[in-house]
Amino acid sequence: MAAAVILPSHYSFDGLNDSKKISEKKRNHLSKQILTQALSWSIAYSDVNEIDNLNILRATMLAMRRSILGLAYLPNFLRIDGNILPNLNFYNKVIPGEAIIGGDGKVEVISAASIIAKVYRDALMSNLDSIYPGYNFSKHKGYGTKEHLERIKNNGPSSQHRMSFKPLCENMTLEKN
Repeated sequence: MAAAVILPSHYSFDGLNDSKKISEKKRNHLSKQILTQALSWSIAYSDVNEIDNLNILRATMLAMRRSILGLAYLPNFLRIDGNILPNLNFYNKVIPGEAIIGGDGKVEVISAASIIAKVYRDALMSNLDSIYPGYNFSKHKGYGTKEHLERIKNNGPSSQHRMSFKPLCENMTLEKN
């Protein structure tokens, strides 16, 4: 999941921070404000097959590009959370950008993108919970928690689980021997 946000020069969001460091209630509140006040925003993702076939890093870069392409207009400069930039060549124009490690806790526009992406992802996981009962996606949100791993062990992987996810790879190898 990746999001891109273009904020106006004057905006008022109290408490922007890394989406993982604020409460769910605060994230939901901020997400509504961001979606209302942003000049443009876009959320994109890479699906499980893309992640398994490309690897998690390349699939993340693809999701980032998709989120940028989903904006109403291309920005003049991009700030991206992480240590690597995706391909920023759009329509034969390279957009300058900066990769910032821990950017979602340091740069407000990255925090805003992080928040709307996490709120969207959490809602998606809750929806998947009704499609794939028995995995409790609405609780662990797809993170590799002890409970999530237990549910996979008991139910087997669903079509939404990455077979390249290390615990699944290890289990598949053990089962084949």
